[in-house]
Amino acid sequence: MNKLIEFFKVAWLELKKVTWPGRKEILASTLVVMLVGVFFMLYIGLIDFALTKLVKFLFR
Repeated sequence: MNKLIEFFKVAWLELKKVTWPGRKEILASTLVVMLVGVFFMLYIGLIDFALTKLVKFLFR
């Protein structure tokens, strides 16, 4: 039990050393993730559309 308590004490001390990102950094990172997500959604959607048309054309 003492080892578990010591573990949490050390973990808490380490968490105090962490430099957490600010609001501006979080918003910028969120925007990048959303833009990349939209880009890949459009890219995969376009490929899916093109392959669907190709398969329909080949197997009619």
